[in-house]
Amino acid sequence: MPITKSAKKSLRVSLTKKAQNQANKIALDKALKAVNKENVSKTISLIDKAAKTGLIHKNKAGRMKSQLTKKFGTPAKEKPKVKDQKSKVEPKTAKTTTKAKPVKKALEKKPVAKKAAK
Repeated sequence: MPITKSAKKSLRVSLTKKAQNQANKIALDKALKAVNKENVSKTISLIDKAAKTGLIHKNKAGRMKSQLTKKFGTPAKEKPKVKDQKSKVEPKTAKTTTKAKPVKKALEKKPVAKKAAK
């Protein structure tokens, strides 16, 4: 058992991280078992998150994603659903009139006077 205050906190933190890692691992395993053409992108997202947090190695994540895309094809990008036609129209924004700043030329080299031979 930890004795010092910092050791007690370290134990609490490590137990919390362990619980989160186990939950993420279980969610990833379930997603991999139930993957189909409709939820390939969600599964790939879970794989990326697992690799980002260090749950699995990045090379393993790449291998898993490659196998999924080989089996199901590349996932289609989901388009955001629009509730009504009015929300499609973007509001006009006021254009700002600012003067363009002149572009500075690259530092020009000044001609160096040659020294006369003695």
